[in-house]
Amino acid sequence: MTNPDIRALEPKALWNKFADLNAVPRPSKKEERVIQFMKDFGNNLNLETIEDEVGNVIIRKPATSGMENRKMVVMQSHLDMVHQKNSDTTFDFDTQGIDMYIDGDWVRAKGTTLGADNGLGVATIMAVLESTTIEHPAIEALFTIDEETGMTGAMGLKGGVLKGDILLNLDTEEDDEIGVGCAGGVDVTATRSYIEEAVADGKTAYTITVRGLQGGHSGMDIHKGLGNANKLMNRLLYNGFENFGLQIANIDGGSLRNAIPRESVATIVVDTIQKDAFEFEFDALAKTIQKEFETLEPNLEMILSQTELPEKVMELGVQEGLTKTLYAAHNGVYRMSPEIEDLVETSNNIARVIVKEGTIKVGCLTRSSVESTKIDLANALRATFELTGCDVELSGDYPGWAPNMKSPILQVLIDKYQQINKTAPNVAACHAGLECGILGQNYPDMDMISFGPTIKGAHSPDERASISSAKKYWNFVLEILKDIPVK
Repeated sequence: MTNPDIRALEPKALWNKFADLNAVPRPSKKEERVIQFMKDFGNNLNLETIEDEVGNVIIRKPATSGMENRKMVVMQSHLDMVHQKNSDTTFDFDTQGIDMYIDGDWVRAKGTTLGADNGLGVATIMAVLESTTIEHPAIEALFTIDEETGMTGAMGLKGGVLKGDILLNLDTEEDDEIGVGCAGGVDVTATRSYIEEAVADGKTAYTITVRGLQGGHSGMDIHKGLGNANKLMNRLLYNGFENFGLQIANIDGGSLRNAIPRESVATIVVDTIQKDAFEFEFDALAKTIQKEFETLEPNLEMILSQTELPEKVMELGVQEGLTKTLYAAHNGVYRMSPEIEDLVETSNNIARVIVKEGTIKVGCLTRSSVESTKIDLANALRATFELTGCDVELSGDYPGWAPNMKSPILQVLIDKYQQINKTAPNVAACHAGLECGILGQNYPDMDMISFGPTIKGAHSPDERASISSAKKYWNFVLEILKDIPVK
């Protein structure tokens, strides 16, 4: 349910389209409803509207009067959104629209991700397509699917479908930034089976819960040193195993590959005779970790609560290998860029750890703007997991986007930004995965640029979009469209 005040925000054209979009459930890989929503939108405007074979939607609008001699522009955003919610929030992303509210200069969602990534970009394009007053050249609106969990929409878009000369990607999250490059990525997934053993007599069972972490975008936020619930949980389990013979029944940590894990839950057993000493040691270690993270993660909690005995636990040999491997596996920044100041070149996010019913699965997303370093880190992770007997698969590989500092559209944006704001923009590459690199494989001559409004906390329930920034960004979009170069 949308707060009606959202629709009253300026610019109304942008916020009303965002509210319309956020009423449609649109999880990655389940975009059928939002695809139909977008096709209906284009057809109702009597614009050429097509869906390609993978589900991308393309809507074409002719140039406004006097702009026919300008280059055709592809305005591009992705339809899907990351689905994250707080553990105490009851919400069904498959059936419910996002519940938004205003908090000062921010639009937020109640206990869930907001979908401003990349919904504000989608809404921008919709508003331009619907308008009868905005000046613009011929436009191809490209709405891709599945950006957040594999970029399969961008990968599946065939060459020759698009006719545009310039691509405006509206998926950057700082309004003073003009994006000229991004990281590529690869999924590293480790799996193995193990034998479950019956729980011996004289055991006490506990649930360990790690929660209250900020989480966030595994590319844009990876340099901040935020807590990773999977790494913190493993630290607790490793200590308990080393000192008290702790045995693991199950682990469920993290969620999406591109979100820094905020929560992890494990069921474990220890010898009842060790119960008091284990609880004391756990409490001491938890306080130590909280002290380490008190500035970055003030809401971090590590909770130990007694529970019913599970029927089975992991065999000790495999458990020892798993805890040591997770300790050794790299998480966070691997290398900073030597060419671009303050840019993370290569990183890894240990996103998902599942131990359940005889199967281990660990999922990582490795990112880099340098292909060779991406493979280097992926191989380091592969070797680490294979040492403990895991099968390791590298999948979902997608390329980065190499900066072109001589780009003509880049110069247009720099000039416009300076003219409007009386200051220079921040021209930068980012450590997130934008679709430009993938699209550029089939459209190598297309001049590409990325920009957008200020969005904080993407991929987490703390996601929020700046109202004042949206107004600034909208004006920027309109000015850019007026100044697209002639053919």
